[in-house]
Amino acid sequence: MAVEEEGLRVFQSVKIKIGEAKNIPPYPGPNRMRDCYCTVNLDQEEVFRTKIIEKSLCPFYGEDFYCEIPRSFRHLSFYIFDRDVFRRDSSIGKVAVKKEDLQKYHGKDTWFQLQPVSADSEVQGKVHLELRLSEVITDSGAINHKLATRVLECQGLPIVNGQCDPYAAVSLLGPSRSEAKKTKVKRKTNNPQFEEVFYFEVTRPLSYTKRQFDVEEEDVDKLALRVDLWNASNLKFGDEFLGGVRVPLRVLGQAGVHDAWYFLQPRENGGKSVKVEELGSLRLNIVYTEDHVFPSEHYTPLRDLLLHSANVEPVSASTAHTLGEVCREKQEAAIPLVRLFLHYGKIVPFISAIAHAEVNRTQDPNTIFRGNSLTSKCIDETMKLAGMHYLQVTLKPIIDEICTEHKSCEIDPVKLRESENLDTNRENLRQYVDRIFNVITTSGVRCPTVMCDIFFSLRESAATRFQVDQDVRYTAVSSFIFLRFFAPAILSPNLFHLRPHHPDPATSRTLTLISKTIQTLGSLAKSKSANFKESYMAAFYDYFNEQKYADAVKNFLDLISTSGKWDQKSIETPIMLKEGFMIKRAQGRNRFGMKNFKKRWFRLTNHEFTYHKTKGEGALCSIPIENILAVERLEEESFKMKNMFQVIQPERALYIQANNCVEARDWIDILTKVSQCNRKRLSTYHPSAYLNGHWLCCKLSADAAPGCTPCTGSLPANIQLDVDGDRETERIYSLFSTYMTKLIKMQEACGSKSVYDGPEQEEYSSFVIDDPQETYKTLKLIVSAVQTLEHQHTKYKRDKFKKTKIGSQEHPIGDKSFQCYIRQQSESSTYSI
Repeated sequence: MAVEEEGLRVFQSVKIKIGEAKNIPPYPGPNRMRDCYCTVNLDQEEVFRTKIIEKSLCPFYGEDFYCEIPRSFRHLSFYIFDRDVFRRDSSIGKVAVKKEDLQKYHGKDTWFQLQPVSADSEVQGKVHLELRLSEVITDSGAINHKLATRVLECQGLPIVNGQCDPYAAVSLLGPSRSEAKKTKVKRKTNNPQFEEVFYFEVTRPLSYTKRQFDVEEEDVDKLALRVDLWNASNLKFGDEFLGGVRVPLRVLGQAGVHDAWYFLQPRENGGKSVKVEELGSLRLNIVYTEDHVFPSEHYTPLRDLLLHSANVEPVSASTAHTLGEVCREKQEAAIPLVRLFLHYGKIVPFISAIAHAEVNRTQDPNTIFRGNSLTSKCIDETMKLAGMHYLQVTLKPIIDEICTEHKSCEIDPVKLRESENLDTNRENLRQYVDRIFNVITTSGVRCPTVMCDIFFSLRESAATRFQVDQDVRYTAVSSFIFLRFFAPAILSPNLFHLRPHHPDPATSRTLTLISKTIQTLGSLAKSKSANFKESYMAAFYDYFNEQKYADAVKNFLDLISTSGKWDQKSIETPIMLKEGFMIKRAQGRNRFGMKNFKKRWFRLTNHEFTYHKTKGEGALCSIPIENILAVERLEEESFKMKNMFQVIQPERALYIQANNCVEARDWIDILTKVSQCNRKRLSTYHPSAYLNGHWLCCKLSADAAPGCTPCTGSLPANIQLDVDGDRETERIYSLFSTYMTKLIKMQEACGSKSVYDGPEQEEYSSFVIDDPQETYKTLKLIVSAVQTLEHQHTKYKRDKFKKTKIGSQEHPIGDKSFQCYIRQQSESSTYSI
């Protein structure tokens, strides 16, 4: 989800590889081993958890997590939990990385020391305060100075044990005083509106027996206001600390007034004294990306250059191909290029052009598309985007079965356990391979059109280039569909969204053996036993050394490389797309009270959206996909609950609360995609609920009143439009900007090749330059477009810096920004004088 900033959209995303933990403290008992899992949190909101690694003090996770971050956050946190024999979870330690520090660790494998977890240090949210110092004349004529402290509101407080009933404790602290006052408790909200004022004496009256307190600079410097937020609890353990701020009174300055937002901070010295090294460490690889996307017209020059790439002769002189030449890794260039070309419906001509050029440069048909070229990476990325649903339909049921059954399939005699039988294991593995081979080779009719069109182009280019080799028309296609699509998905189903987590070691070994066999079956190699280094694999492959397997592969490859025949695919059996527990509000007429919010197991297929009392039970309610008119977020104020969305039907809306913000976004996205072709989709909706006889958003009283806000999810069901073209162009600009020195070097290489009619200079030999003059023209246009965008970014940063007001709702005061605030205030007061 993009955050709007004065005509500019900001996208945040994070890709995390959770590697392993080491030196976890042993369990205090005879067993000593622990069953640990790791969670990923945005502040205190859990958005992902790994599987449990049992009986280990150095658990290896090897799990990947990617998400678009749908809201602002302060910390990206990771918690290690231990689950004991009673299935109770206790935290061992945490890693918390501030948002501004994420770039320090960008793309690097880093070991982080686990820090102690304490309720006093786990804080989030912000508070709005107003302080005013005023003179009061007493009956005796003496002048007293009083501090009026107004606690206006808080935002983003954490939910504690399923609820938040906050109140604020306000104290004036000094060398010889500490006065405390409290606000009223606000029930069931994490965005409380307090609007309460408290008065504190700063100057003592003359009748006071101790020394008089004068309002002088050195005395005020010794005073501070402390505001602590608490969750009112009925438990015997007392109220829970939610966070606090300490505001020195010197912020009042000469004006005597201070109005600002503050980030809540942990309690001072609140944590227990635990040695850091006793908690162990966690290895992480974090890639945080923040894209600042301008209005579309700013990207026109660069976008036009990119989209024209397929028409440039030679294609190596095009803008898109140049990006692949200057990037350190081809994958860097392939990801945004493919998404951009898909969005504008030009992926097939572009890939056809670069593939044709690569085939013409290939000398041996046996090495066709074997390297990590721009062509290979672009086709890989296209298959991931266009073929994800195809994989779900084809492989997910059998992969789920393999992961659930845990049948032993080890066929290496050296790794065989004493209780296992080699012949039984071979038969188990053979059955799995046979079933997966059959579902793949009979799935051709479901292969996405865009993939079929690309395979048709590959087949034609290869057959034309190597006319003597009759098999090259097959191997050119099989090197992608088997080697780079089906085999990797079988090997690592979690990376292709076929499983939520990395499989356990035994299942992972089974999938490895299946993947190797399927890969070889699809390769159509002349001597297949020679493809295996291991003798036990060569022996196992004898099961499949029959002509029927080769014929099935060729028939399948013929089918998927025939262009334009499979535009509309009808799938008979329902395919499970997503499932999980969420909380739903009752849909009947008597919908009052919190009791009507119940936890249910939700299940989405390509046919219907259902919910059940628990997993495996019959459906309590079934909504056909064609009955979904819109899927939209629900404003928090409707029920004072976060992460809610609504599935709008002809008669009513179903209100649902997801577990976290990422889950809510995922459900909205997938429900929107499966229903976006429905003919009766709404164009407007109500962002709030219908309660107490009217819509909370527009105050209309009629239950059937048309929506007051345009729908956000009314896109056609077309993969090209599931991509933001401007965002991808911005990413490509960022890459060109990063590798500007290489662009300049490539320009020099063009000059060198034009001038010297002989062997090219070694320092420029890394670039593919078929036509120096044409390539030089393209480079000049790229540099100009990039510099124009660079100027726009610089201007935006400069203007934003000028407009940034520390202490505003958008930029609350934190630990590091307090001095900046003081300096900002003094500069503004000097200017006004």
